[in-house]
Amino acid sequence: MPDGRSAVELPYFAPARPRVLAHRGLAIDAPENTLLAFAHALALGVTHIETDVHASADGAAVIAHDADLSRVEGRALRVADLTVAELARLDLGDGQHMPTLAEALAAFPDARFNIDLKSADAVTPAVDAIRAARADDRVLLTSFSERRRRAALAQLPGVATSASGPRFAAALLASIVRGGPVVRSALRGLHAVQIPTRAIGLDTVSPARIRAFHAAGVEIHVWTINDEPEMRRLLQLGVDGIVTDRADRAVRVVSTLG
Repeated sequence: MPDGRSAVELPYFAPARPRVLAHRGLAIDAPENTLLAFAHALALGVTHIETDVHASADGAAVIAHDADLSRVEGRALRVADLTVAELARLDLGDGQHMPTLAEALAAFPDARFNIDLKSADAVTPAVDAIRAARADDRVLLTSFSERRRRAALAQLPGVATSASGPRFAAALLASIVRGGPVVRSALRGLHAVQIPTRAIGLDTVSPARIRAFHAAGVEIHVWTINDEPEMRRLLQLGVDGIVTDRADRAVRVVSTLG
């Protein structure tokens, strides 16, 4: 289980805020979630890559958002039915294939990775890849599923983690009904909330909620923001990070802030 350290004590959060989290890399001139997309984002000075993992047929953590290849490669094949070797032969465009998490961690040893565990069978392979790369201090593990998030944290205690869907919903409702102490309880053991601007019909990033979440010791990262005025508005409100498909725009906005 988490070791009780706050976000400010974890190396994952060491780079200065505000954070730009490049959503699946920078996929303007590269296919999403590929080594090339990650390289393009990092070349801008971005320190954090947001990405996703599924498991391959032979039990490796593979970087992919979708469970199948329909959207990215045009065939209705499931990632879980293909081996790493078969996935490596795919042409996703620009000479890119579907990389493993191990490949990405090795290719970019200074980058921080925000990893969404998309399936239960990806949890242990992702943990194994992180351990093998000795990357515990530069990853954040999360999932919409609290069960998957807990399973990963049980194997990597002390790694950075953000709220699952149920944990954030509990904290959001607590901020309405009960206030500070209950919000802190709802977020105990977490280091970030990574959220849309609205959830269950509520504004998640009002000034009062930002204060409540910060008082609970967590960072606030908002997704998926691609509009520059909206990025500026959110950062001026006090959010800690922007998860974006347009890291180029976000870097530009951050550079203009005092």
